Amino acid sequence: MKLPLLVVVLLSPAAALRAGAPAARPNILIAISDDQSHRHTSAAGYKAVNTPAFDRVAKEGVLFLNGFAASPGCSPSRAALLTGRHPWQIEQAGTHASSFPAKYVAFPELLEKSGYFIGMTGKGWGPGSLQGERKRNPAGPEFKKRTATPPREGLTTNDYAANFADFLAARPKDQPFYFWCGTGEPHRDYKQGAGLQSGKKLEDATPPAFLPDTPEVRSDLLDYCLEIEWFDSHLGRMLKLLEEAGELENTLIVVTADNGMPFPRAKANLYEDGFHVPLAVRWGQRAPGGRTVEDVAGFVDLTATILDAAGVRHPGGEFPPAGRSLMNVLVSNKQGLVDPTRTAAYGARERHSSSRHGNLGYPQRALRTPDFLYIRNFRPERWPAGDPVVLKEDGTSEGPHSGYTDIDRGPTLTFLLAKAAAPTLGRYLQLATGLRPAEELFDIRTDPACLNNLAGDPRHAKVRQELSKQLEEYLRKTGDARVLDGGEVWESYKRLKGGIRNFPAPADTP
Repeated sequence: MKLPLLVVVLLSPAAALRAGAPAARPNILIAISDDQSHRHTSAAGYKAVNTPAFDRVAKEGVLFLNGFAASPGCSPSRAALLTGRHPWQIEQAGTHASSFPAKYVAFPELLEKSGYFIGMTGKGWGPGSLQGERKRNPAGPEFKKRTATPPREGLTTNDYAANFADFLAARPKDQPFYFWCGTGEPHRDYKQGAGLQSGKKLEDATPPAFLPDTPEVRSDLLDYCLEIEWFDSHLGRMLKLLEEAGELENTLIVVTADNGMPFPRAKANLYEDGFHVPLAVRWGQRAPGGRTVEDVAGFVDLTATILDAAGVRHPGGEFPPAGRSLMNVLVSNKQGLVDPTRTAAYGARERHSSSRHGNLGYPQRALRTPDFLYIRNFRPERWPAGDPVVLKEDGTSEGPHSGYTDIDRGPTLTFLLAKAAAPTLGRYLQLATGLRPAEELFDIRTDPACLNNLAGDPRHAKVRQELSKQLEEYLRKTGDARVLDGGEVWESYKRLKGGIRNFPAPADTP
């Protein structure tokens, strides 16, 4: 296939100011954790976690209450952020553990061609395989020489901040830079009980309502929070490096996560805790700090914002970006809802793990407004978390696709499986694994855990119809095969093993 002509246009200082970018081209730092839901920062008020570096970015910059990843799975979500296009617009890159077609331009490539010094460490795009499409990870050339012995099991050996220091040392003088730091935390596996051993308290780890409130689950949440703090410690070190280099105030810093927490009914699901992620942006005096905004922001909007700030125009052509720059929100001095037109974020999911016979996925699309979450499940006859466990007489499972492998292995899943037949606790496994209707509608204001489906409620018929129409029209406008022809092409994209992960993982978890 003929590739589109890559054109990079640098705006003049005057034009840049009119477009919302400063005359001096900013540095760009992206810090992205692996599997963290929006509620799990101390800035959000979660008692079990301490995130001073994230809190600093939020306090000195802008804290977005409604930041949404493009997908509840890492590989498609990261690909969407890198390309500025929704998962359904990037073919194989829009699903898990497949490939990344070179015809979809990644924004680091545009920055590099415009004169930026670029690099990354940890997890960029992945898991997946480039299959000869690209010579390097789309997130940029890798800096990975620095390693360290982590303080406990489950953490990766990458010294992310030290690799950022090497990147800064290699940067040519006075050249603007872009750097992507993708940690392997808080992705599972964890050292079980590490949170309690560190001094954390069970009473501080409040489970969301879709999980049972038990010591086992609370302890698992503490282990998860401890891993978030490891990510945050490296973010703090990177902020200090920027200060020491005199670059902090001219650096656009974006801190977020690729998808939600690795717990049942969260990650790999388009419910709130699956794709509603932390998001804070700091940009010196250019973005007035101390503000909390409610504008809905998606990953494709972040891509547009980064290019806008750098004064770089996307080539467009056959594959134009889908997002809208958040520059007007960043440079404003307002709080709350800054731009009333920013009222929709879209999420998508196809295959996550290889958890169904025939390598079938669980296709979903979602529309999130400030008040409601509308989900369309295109194959409601399939099991959302993977085919149920089928046990043979010797107690082993039957076949490679048996088991709820769209849920990351861990103490919480183990507990739910053990209590599957229990009168009260058994419902939680069903919430995570049971069949779902074709449409789901949740009032986030009263039901943030997404437990009360209003799609069949006559009192919400008008809202359901409006959101269904809005989602349908947007998917058609942006070329989603699921609404255009059924989307069977998604079932043809191979799951590729042994590809790019970009961090030494403790286990090959889903």
